[in-house]
Amino acid sequence: MAAILIIEDDLTFSTMLATWLDKQGFHTETASNLSRARKALERQTFGLVLSDLRLPDGDGLSLLDYMRKKGIATPFMVMTSYADVQNAVNAMKQGACDYIAKPVQPALLMEKIRDALSSPPPAPEKQTPAPATGTGKDHDDFLEGKSEAARQLYQYVALVAPTPMSVLINGASGTGKEYVAHRIHRLSKRADKPFVAIDCGAMLKELAASEFFGHVKGSFTGAVTDKTGAFEEANGGTLFLDEVGNLGYDVQVQLLRAIQERRIRPVGSNREVEVDVRLVCATNEDLPGAIARGEFREDLYHRLNEFTLRMPALKDRGEDILLFADFFLRQANRELERDIAGFDADASEALLRYSWPGNLRELKNTVKRATLLAPGRIIRKNDLGNAVLEATTGLPDDIMPLRDKKDEKERILQALEASGHNKAKAARLLGIDRKTLYNKIKLYDIPQ
Repeated sequence: MAAILIIEDDLTFSTMLATWLDKQGFHTETASNLSRARKALERQTFGLVLSDLRLPDGDGLSLLDYMRKKGIATPFMVMTSYADVQNAVNAMKQGACDYIAKPVQPALLMEKIRDALSSPPPAPEKQTPAPATGTGKDHDDFLEGKSEAARQLYQYVALVAPTPMSVLINGASGTGKEYVAHRIHRLSKRADKPFVAIDCGAMLKELAASEFFGHVKGSFTGAVTDKTGAFEEANGGTLFLDEVGNLGYDVQVQLLRAIQERRIRPVGSNREVEVDVRLVCATNEDLPGAIARGEFREDLYHRLNEFTLRMPALKDRGEDILLFADFFLRQANRELERDIAGFDADASEALLRYSWPGNLRELKNTVKRATLLAPGRIIRKNDLGNAVLEATTGLPDDIMPLRDKKDEKERILQALEASGHNKAKAARLLGIDRKTLYNKIKLYDIPQ
């Protein structure tokens, strides 16, 4: 059957849609943004393009324009959560073959796909291909997860994103703070404006003012040209300050003034520039503690912290661990050109037991290394590296008493039946905590 290219930045929805279409007999490929979609179209011929309307690096319909200029006549269908008549009209005017609103109804989508594939493609326009232009950062794919901790986090993200409130994202390294910042921007009313990220931890103290506010040529040694600062670049959009707790005290004073007055002055310039930015900041520092030590201004803290999001550690997202492991495995297979099918039961259990002090970043690196080293098509426990092996060997029995792999699934099913499918009671019957039971249910694909 025909190949379908799915362009969608919501990775959970994209994976579900691709899985469903695969079961219907289609061949699917996914792309999370326009840049990857263009590469896929250059590499392969598709029978249909199914694209979200709003993507991290631009409007989905801009890809339709790109396809016309390249002479690619593949039918183009738009998906959007912003379902209204005007969007539908604009999509059809620009050459989309059809339009479907989210949440997608499978039967209706299948009908529209069949109609699109059975209709003759429009004649391609004869145009000279335009030179390629940059479209912004090509963001890494990300999976939000299904655990209660993830559900609550992204519920808060959806609530705060459309507001003008400044957001402080607090969490350990490797928990996905920058992804959340991007998500807030994409769901905000500033989504069509710039998103500018500054790593405050890597910023030289002497150049901080220039990075934030820009400078004019000759204002200091090394200023050989004018420079536009981050505030001006992000004007109208979102400014993301990563590791904001690392800013020096004097820079904090300048930053506070810019936020309060909504205007900045480039270094060495007499002119002031009005700016309108939404601030999203991230830190793994204890800022209240830094305030008590006199290292961080309390007034700046309250300006940045109108709403706090706390990133859960990976160890607190138990049922997401195997989801992320599979997700990172698919990424590693593509990057390393390997074909690893998955993890065996011992490897899966080791992944669930390990505490992941490096969070998602550590899990991604562990899976990528295992994908490279695995001698067969299945990753085994010994492929996961010494850190995981040493931390999960010789644990007391009371941490994970279900040890007999031959009848473990059956014992879980019996406990669920005996408890009337009350998972808290079933966990007590088995002598394990509820989080472990959820992980086991996921591991053995037990219907819930």
